[in-house]
Amino acid sequence: MIAVKPKKGHLLVAEPSITGDLSFNRSVVLLADHNEDGSVGFILNKPLGYTLHELIPEISATFKIYNGGPIEQDNLYFIHNVPQLIPGSIEIAEGIYWGGDFELTKNLINEGKVGRNNIRFFLGYSGWDAEQLQNELESNSWIISENELRNKIIAKSPTDFWKEKIKEQGGEYLIWSNAPENPIYN
Repeated sequence: MIAVKPKKGHLLVAEPSITGDLSFNRSVVLLADHNEDGSVGFILNKPLGYTLHELIPEISATFKIYNGGPIEQDNLYFIHNVPQLIPGSIEIAEGIYWGGDFELTKNLINEGKVGRNNIRFFLGYSGWDAEQLQNELESNSWIISENELRNKIIAKSPTDFWKEKIKEQGGEYLIWSNAPENPIYN
């Protein structure tokens, strides 16, 4: 039985047992949408080797690009905490928004009105069909966690984020927070 039900704005923290999946091994996913039809999220702690300027040269900012998940990795997505500046945004939860007017967003970044603490970009997203996430939760693939950082999560460093979330679980999870990424190397 799952004690906490997933909802928009919650975090999914990968169980330590997820070792062979490159996308989800040691990942922390922000659920951007969750309903009876399925779920969508973005991996918060998997930076890629690209900057925003490298992908879109007309944007002067060198913000990191993150691996949002294994679906549609040729598409760029973004979350932010400045809905008053970016029209067309969809509220995820508690001051975190998804998408909006991209042309205006490019201009706001170039003008310095939107900075790296306000916005995060992803290639791809994570998605689950109607019952898929529930099945993964029941098979202990994920831990559901509240997002206590709220809209400040956008500025959260990806380094050790998964370890921090695992340590919060306490008990048997404490040993996993210091284990090597590949347990074979232990």
